[in-house]
Amino acid sequence: MFVGLLSLGEAADQPTSNQALQGFQGHLDLARDKRPNAGTQKFSGIALTRADAAKARELLWADHLKFIRKECSTEMNAKVIRHGNLVMPFEYFVYGDKPKGGRSLFISMHGGGNAPKRVNDSQWENQKRLYRPKEGVYVAPRAPTNAWNLWHQNHIDPMFARLIENMVALKEVNPNRVYLMGYSAGGDGVYQVAPRMADCFAAAAMMAGHPNETSPLGLRNLPFAIHVGERDSGFNRNKVALQWKDKLAALNETDPQGYVHYVRIHAGRGHWMNREDAVAVEWMAKYTRNPFPRKIIWKQDNVVYDSFYWLSLPEGQAKAREEIRAQVKGQVIDLWGPVGKKVEVNLNDDLVDLQKPVVISSQGKELFKGEVARTIGQLADSLVRRRGWEYMFPSRVTVTLP
Repeated sequence: MFVGLLSLGEAADQPTSNQALQGFQGHLDLARDKRPNAGTQKFSGIALTRADAAKARELLWADHLKFIRKECSTEMNAKVIRHGNLVMPFEYFVYGDKPKGGRSLFISMHGGGNAPKRVNDSQWENQKRLYRPKEGVYVAPRAPTNAWNLWHQNHIDPMFARLIENMVALKEVNPNRVYLMGYSAGGDGVYQVAPRMADCFAAAAMMAGHPNETSPLGLRNLPFAIHVGERDSGFNRNKVALQWKDKLAALNETDPQGYVHYVRIHAGRGHWMNREDAVAVEWMAKYTRNPFPRKIIWKQDNVVYDSFYWLSLPEGQAKAREEIRAQVKGQVIDLWGPVGKKVEVNLNDDLVDLQKPVVISSQGKELFKGEVARTIGQLADSLVRRRGWEYMFPSRVTVTLP
């Protein structure tokens, strides 16, 4: 929960949206360590107008950026992301002129895997200059470990989230133009990380990797490219790539608005595609993330999440391999998922009209109907959870699936 919301005082029996905004501004004027506890404050739960909610969001985000720029400038200068005892060094290069909306960001994972440190170091050096976008920040991280699954262990996701946040705050990256790519063991990582972090990326490209046990279901709103050499028979990479081509095509056929994909099997090539796969960079750059898709398919992997696009779960509710689906049609949101599952539906005026009643249903049963207030408390709480501008939601409704 967000720490530090000012009281409106005892004078007003029914504080207004504008008064809440004024109190919040006063809160932000205090030093962070001097801000009072949110639980003792009144205005965090006061209903805001649409205009005041937008202002509160801007104030909160500006305060957050200021904090990140101060907190993370040292690690960005050192080019190192830390998570517990693990360290992820990275190198980055900036190409082209910065567009009006901010730079693109390409995260490019090296190969190697279950090999000595010197081998993975060599792969990292190669990855630094393997691709070159026409525009954007090209980042080549060095995997924190030398294990076979170096790019899809539990620590990778929070490290990537931190890296993206830092790049947005300090390198003027557009959070809706972040791309994921990787070669060989890095391609394994793309297969695994892209579906479970799909709400963080605009597109992803997998080169010469293997998906292991992961599912493509989470790629519904993430354009996904696959590049594999025709003769790349190690771990059946070439055969599995064709299997995924069929899976993605079948998913797209039943859901034409989703599962955009491009699969190319490079004729005559083995594990090394002689840089022919570099066309994936330009292919990805055609796409911009939609942070609020009208339809979501949330398929948990072995690394679980408590949020995905505009859905979230109460702490401790996420379970491996579970699937939740959601769709917005006008003012109605329909959910499907495990019986008895508590699901948090996070709302803003991009998804529904919060001036009107909202209906949440599942399997023909109405779970909620009514107006939903915009509050500073929800904006602040969603920022703590998601740490991103797009996923600062002013409203939330929690329902239990029948």
